[in-house]
Amino acid sequence: MSFDTPEGTRGTQLPPAEQMRRMNEDVIADIRAGGSGPDGMNALVLVTVGHKSGQERQTPVAYFPLDGDSYAIVASAAGAARHPVWYRNLATAPDRVRVVVAGEELAVTAEELTGGERDRVWAKITAAAPGFAEYERATDRTIPVIRLLPKGHGED
Repeated sequence: MSFDTPEGTRGTQLPPAEQMRRMNEDVIADIRAGGSGPDGMNALVLVTVGHKSGQERQTPVAYFPLDGDSYAIVASAAGAARHPVWYRNLATAPDRVRVVVAGEELAVTAEELTGGERDRVWAKITAAAPGFAEYERATDRTIPVIRLLPKGHGED
């Protein structure tokens, strides 16, 4: 698990953090109540441990089902030059992550995809949600793709 993709030098400007928190509150509540996310996109609540504070953090994130029970999420930050804060949280504690999908909560382990595997999953994501390709054009950074694998997956 690398979580070492460099940040960029150009990209879109995101709203201030407090404004983002307010916008995300309703989406988080909807997903926790069994909803799927805004505008028909599959979304989950990503629950991480803050890399500075150590406090639990919740963020709604679009997801894409992968083989088995795993999910792919994208650290796009809408094409900003910097990765979203949750990416740094995952880098700090990739084994202390939970997700809520349609009201169901489960523990997962996060791993950043690299090389050909990242490229294959990225192609599927941009085919399903072309807006992510727009985010890629807006920035000079490689947008990280993260696999979330349920804990106990593949264990006896």
